[in-house]
Amino acid sequence: MDVETFRALLTEEGQAALAAVRDRDPASWRATLTGLRWDHSAELVSAAVEQDRLRREAVAKFGEYAHRMYFTRDGLERASHLDVGAYKLDRLLHEIGVVFVDALPLGIGAEASVLGWSHVLAGADADPLNIAITAENSGVLGAMDNLALYHQDVMTYRPQGEAVFVDLMRRGAPGVGVGVGVGVGVGVGVGVGVGVEAYAPSLPWALAVVREMGAGAVRLSPELAHQLLPDDSGADEAEWISWNGDVQEAVLWFGLDGDRHPAAPVRRATLLPGGASLTSRGLPEPAVRPAGRYLYEPDGAVVRAGLLAELAEDVGGGLLDGGAPLITSDEPRTTAFATAYEITGVEPFDAGRSASGATEEEPVFLTRDAGDPALLARLRVRRTG
Repeated sequence: MDVETFRALLTEEGQAALAAVRDRDPASWRATLTGLRWDHSAELVSAAVEQDRLRREAVAKFGEYAHRMYFTRDGLERASHLDVGAYKLDRLLHEIGVVFVDALPLGIGAEASVLGWSHVLAGADADPLNIAITAENSGVLGAMDNLALYHQDVMTYRPQGEAVFVDLMRRGAPGVGVGVGVGVGVGVGVGVGVGVEAYAPSLPWALAVVREMGAGAVRLSPELAHQLLPDDSGADEAEWISWNGDVQEAVLWFGLDGDRHPAAPVRRATLLPGGASLTSRGLPEPAVRPAGRYLYEPDGAVVRAGLLAELAEDVGGGLLDGGAPLITSDEPRTTAFATAYEITGVEPFDAGRSASGATEEEPVFLTRDAGDPALLARLRVRRTG
């Protein structure tokens, strides 16, 4: 969708097309679509159908706002849950304490609009479609009066505020995967994720902008692993945020509480909606050990932030041999940062059987076979708590 087609959606004709597809009766959808094509251009009908589809998908992230907002496919996929934006706004208010913020670039404007709930905001983006969508979404989210928009290349834009938020949530080339998969039922592996060279604009440029301002944040891909962060970024903290177990984004924070300047960023994993946070404590790598009686499947934010040692210490366990990044222990511990299971049995691993027999209630986890470490064994588990 280009900006001209988007503006056509905002007209009376475009709103009528949106209303027609929104209230469609599945039994008569073909007739409805045919009628729309008689009355409206093909481009407008296509845009209305796509917008309706995106709005339905967006409910999972934006709730009741979704049916009045506007999206692009890429913008929706990059957007985090609305609760994540509200959480970051709270940190901005209470740990950075500024009132005038710049947002670069804008995307669909959801992040900027949430910041605009309590801050004066200036936002820039080189894409006129992003500017137009942000203008509409800021009205839906109640931030229009606090938001000034500039159609400008963000790399030539001069920040005006007291803090700057740079959004580098871009699709990048995946990094090289390392380690073994967790298990057939879990479907998670250990990898280094998106490399810092994959961002556009570049991460070094973004870091320089925020460092010069002295306060703000850089938003990065949720796939970014802590090993790829430059130690000399100047950030106070690197935080991975998940919502209901889905890692939404990584954030580099600058200017927290005024005077934090560690040699390397403190690493944090934050789990929403509850708000539990786990931070790095400078621990050595946890020991690798055979399966005990209990198994802990860490939240993805904990894994990406490199906080397995902290989790292992908290539950009195170690890394499961051959099942990274799983933690195992002999005693049950309550933790917000992992799903806990009791191991009820160990049996030879049969790839065909495990793939067909895995269920959501009984995930499949793998470990080294005690009799032959070159082989894998299947753990039978049941959820605890």
